[in-house]
Amino acid sequence: TGSGKTTTLYTALKQLASTEVNVSTIEDPIEMVEDSFNQTQVHHSIGLDFAAGIRTLMRQDPDIIMVGEIRDLETAQMAVQAALTGHLVISTLHTNDAPTAVTRLLDLGLPHYLLKSTVLGVMAQRLVRTLCPSCKRKAEVSDEDWQALVKPWKAPKPEVVYQPEGCLDCRNTGYRGRQGIYEILPFTEGVQALVAHDCDLQQVRRQGMREGMNSLRLSGARKVAAGITTVQEVLRVAPPPDIAF
Repeated sequence: TGSGKTTTLYTALKQLASTEVNVSTIEDPIEMVEDSFNQTQVHHSIGLDFAAGIRTLMRQDPDIIMVGEIRDLETAQMAVQAALTGHLVISTLHTNDAPTAVTRLLDLGLPHYLLKSTVLGVMAQRLVRTLCPSCKRKAEVSDEDWQALVKPWKAPKPEVVYQPEGCLDCRNTGYRGRQGIYEILPFTEGVQALVAHDCDLQQVRRQGMREGMNSLRLSGARKVAAGITTVQEVLRVAPPPDIAF
């Protein structure tokens, strides 16, 4: 919650939407009104939930379907059915990181073979506060703090990082605005081979890392090295990497 999922969803859909593409959404609630989408609001009082909404949208010849959130098995099944019939389906799940989305969908009751044939990829994200450009000051980061951020990798420690100071521009907080840090897990053949009814999450995570997936903390470390945010801010919002090679 509060990680910027909705903004990412709408941004992706606006990039994909055109006069030739029918983008249809089912949301609870509709958070942004966009003229280029066909938006539907969930109404539980009349039986219009996510699953019923997807079923209805399927009759309107959509090219892309956005489901606000997958919360239960019925919604997950309808989303998978839409994907199997050639639609691009974009949705959200509440999990700690990208690989955990696999076990979350399995826990909901989806068969593993349907995940293999429908899921293209998973992106996890968090929002970190960005340093105020008017008052941020140079500082040094300890080896312990940097290793806590990048482990189990051995990324080189930057020579200079920045810390918040506080000024009138940022109301003495030291921060202005927020940016996302991201963890993207493409469903490659190697990852698909590990998806089973008794899926080992650690193996999925390790395979994702081997094929180029960066953890949320490693994504944040790059923003620390670029002087955009602080080590403490990334450690505050990003979960620790539950992995050992």
